[in-house]
Amino acid sequence: MPQGFFIIIMKTIQIYDTTLRDGSQGEGINFSLQDKLLITERLAHLGFDYVEGGYPLSNEKDAEYFRQVSGIDLGTTKVTAFGMTHRKGMQPEDDPGMQALLDSAAEVITIVGKTSDFHVAEVLRVTADENLEMISSTIGYLKGQGREVIYDAEHFFDGWKSNATYALETIQSAIGAGADMVVFCDTNGGTMPWEIKDITSKAISEINVPAGIHCHNDCELAVANSLAAVEAGAVQVQGTINGFGERCGNADLISVIANLAIKEDGYKVLKGSGVERLTELSRFVYETANMRYPTNQAFVGSSAFAHKGGMHVHAVRRVTKSYEHIDPESVGNERRFLLSELSGRSNIIAMTTKHNIQDDRELMDRILALVVDLENQGYQFEAAEASFDLLVKRSVGTFKPHFERINYHVNVETDRSGQVTTEATVKLWVGGGIRHEVAEGDGPVNALDAALRKALKPTFPNLDSMRLVDYKVRVINSEAATAAAVRVIIETEDDEGVWGSVGVSENVIEASWMALVDSIEYKLYKDEQAV
Repeated sequence: MPQGFFIIIMKTIQIYDTTLRDGSQGEGINFSLQDKLLITERLAHLGFDYVEGGYPLSNEKDAEYFRQVSGIDLGTTKVTAFGMTHRKGMQPEDDPGMQALLDSAAEVITIVGKTSDFHVAEVLRVTADENLEMISSTIGYLKGQGREVIYDAEHFFDGWKSNATYALETIQSAIGAGADMVVFCDTNGGTMPWEIKDITSKAISEINVPAGIHCHNDCELAVANSLAAVEAGAVQVQGTINGFGERCGNADLISVIANLAIKEDGYKVLKGSGVERLTELSRFVYETANMRYPTNQAFVGSSAFAHKGGMHVHAVRRVTKSYEHIDPESVGNERRFLLSELSGRSNIIAMTTKHNIQDDRELMDRILALVVDLENQGYQFEAAEASFDLLVKRSVGTFKPHFERINYHVNVETDRSGQVTTEATVKLWVGGGIRHEVAEGDGPVNALDAALRKALKPTFPNLDSMRLVDYKVRVINSEAATAAAVRVIIETEDDEGVWGSVGVSENVIEASWMALVDSIEYKLYKDEQAV
């Protein structure tokens, strides 16, 4: 080899996803059968090594999942069935749980067993030797059926700290019976990173099979603990997408993957691909779970690369790494600049680049002054980029409304039975004529939105692709009591993206109207530019 050259040996870290089992144990999370199949396909497409489909004995949905997933081409991704050691006083072949695992036809089975002597005595209520036998006979039976077996050592770190000798005996029992891998579980999520590293290193030195790590997030350390275990020699990380899971959740595989692939040298995950689609994956799972994703989630949140302070924006526009630890595109995210009372000219320039007006210093100052004045009135543009974009168009003189309001009316009635009926009427000038439409809705804003769209769709049929995602109302000057101004922020999406719009008024319906109009105007302008 020529002098000055060296070879970097990449260590592969297996990514084992348990969103569909451990993640579904989180409060408010309930995946349908179709949800589980779609998530499985998405994970396989991104190169995940293992997808834990569920516990086939627990419910018919999980059993049906395994029947259907077997007919899907998942490439090299392996689907695993989860179960526990056989019941005390019963042989594996007689245990319904064992039979359900085999009936699942999963090529990999993950078995969880007790490691902590405390749990063996107080929870499982068997002797230490009985527990060792249950581990050994369960794994031996499943291996005899030709399955790959991963052994999850429950409460491993607590067990090690209580009785390291016995904890190691449970691991050796699993290995002796043929376990292909053992996984050290921080089940209570209370272990510190330095403890994880130390204990994992010691345990790995005593075994002759690969080791993995499974951490819970009760101390907000699951990702850090997973990385500490990898540094100590673990070659598999178990966790969930977005950290879903019981109590405080599991290790967030989004962050684990990003850290290993981008922040750590020498590690290969997801077969070397898929990292650039982590943002898409994260939001897909949130949407499938019918949850709003947190804006401040590391790597993939919409605020992860959002810059607000004028000094920060100025620096990032010059050198992105001044306030960004990675390129947002490396995880499929994007850089955003926000507007607020903290903004300076740099923010305005950054936000108006597409309008090609950044060299007009006087115009920049005028827009900044207008933003400050509007925010003093209660407007907020950092979550309403659509309204800001239209504000710039108005300032530049390029805004031409696609329709004009003549009038609108909203009526809410309650009959004697308590049934509420909401109706909205709008009259618009659009397409060279007057449109007068009526629509009902679940509430005043919904009815108004429906009537507005009804009036506009004959002229602008592309509005069919618009969906109202979120609606927020905030009282601005509460000391004014019932005369207080309110701020309405609407979040809208279509097949191409998401945008926000804002309206402020002393009347919540009028504020909603303003936000709705901006949302629609932005959509129409956006589609025109795409043509």
